[in-house]
Amino acid sequence: MNAGRKAFARYGYHSASMDQLTADAGLTRGALYHHFGSKRGLFEAVVEQIDTEMAERLRETLEHSTDRKQALLDEGIAYIQLALDHDFQRIVLRDGPAVLGAPMHWPSQNACLAGTMERIQFLVDDGQIAPLDVEAAARLLDGAVLDAAMWIAASDDPSAVAERATVAFVRLAKGLIAG
Repeated sequence: MNAGRKAFARYGYHSASMDQLTADAGLTRGALYHHFGSKRGLFEAVVEQIDTEMAERLRETLEHSTDRKQALLDEGIAYIQLALDHDFQRIVLRDGPAVLGAPMHWPSQNACLAGTMERIQFLVDDGQIAPLDVEAAARLLDGAVLDAAMWIAASDDPSAVAERATVAFVRLAKGLIAG
């Protein structure tokens, strides 16, 4: 996993050599295929590993929030900031969609969506925001954050784009949760 992550982060999925990867890991190609089935299988495992790490970082961000509306904003802001991480950019945001298809179909993204839906549903049930289609609202917020992260990863100046995206996301999300 570590050798795969390093290779995918450094060279990208398509340029990462299976021969070099197995040599760096001290494995044979057969061992790699036994454990992961293919280069794509290894890539999926690395994406899952990174997504799990990012989800943990997001959970840590939310642990300190006492205001549920602010937690919803903090989660989106934190995800946008995570897009500045090199491995996350290269592997998950740039190569991930090209290799694995649309992120909205990945198990990890579905888990993020479920969490956002849960937070919005709580706010609706608690009367803190006006009733609305919870799934639609969650998909729009998560989609905005994911698209912002992909924009950051593709930009020539990720820090500047992250700043712009954060300001716009906060304004968008505050409008949604104001009602």
